[in-house]
Amino acid sequence: MTSASSNTLRISEIFFSLQGESSRIGLPTVFVRLTGCPLRCVYCDSAHAFSGGQAMSVQSVLDAVEKYGARYVCVTGGEPLAQKHCLALLRALCDAGYAVSLETSGAVDIGGVDGRVMKVLDIKTPGSGEVGRNLWGNLGYLSSSDEIKFVLCDEADYQWAKQMLAEHKLNARCEVLFSAVHEGLASRDLAEWILRDHLSVRMQVQLHKILWGNEVGR
Repeated sequence: MTSASSNTLRISEIFFSLQGESSRIGLPTVFVRLTGCPLRCVYCDSAHAFSGGQAMSVQSVLDAVEKYGARYVCVTGGEPLAQKHCLALLRALCDAGYAVSLETSGAVDIGGVDGRVMKVLDIKTPGSGEVGRNLWGNLGYLSSSDEIKFVLCDEADYQWAKQMLAEHKLNARCEVLFSAVHEGLASRDLAEWILRDHLSVRMQVQLHKILWGNEVGR
């Protein structure tokens, strides 16, 4: 029988940086970016991961991550769950003692994700161009240690997200994050709307964009 550590994935890049989003913002983190994504969001900042990359076994990924000596690992994409062996990678990272987070679009079933992983579920808004790809059943797999993220293009997206917040009782499931599309919606405007409407959400900005702009691998 083939061991989980020998399962092969296509890896776009592995790099060490500060976590730029989520409640772990600012923490030194190793990012493992998997190649491929079935979505094409209009604001995507990781289109370089749609194709290419390098075939690596799970063990090879673990070896690469270990060299950085970090506690936190973020598995991202593209859409990492589009690769079937992503689940094995997540389990192996957890077994190795890392605090693991997964950035997923929510367009792929998350039911098989190891319970030790912090899932950051990015619900797609109408402005993303991919709202029809949301699998709302994924909400049932979230725990209080997970997070839901909305990336907002404009006030229409904000109003839609506010409606989803109430309709699906998202605050009762886990923490909810609102952020503005970089160089699209002004973060100050989003902050004013959240305060105006007394929303119980975490406003976030992309720390890595503030520090390094659109540099790949940062």
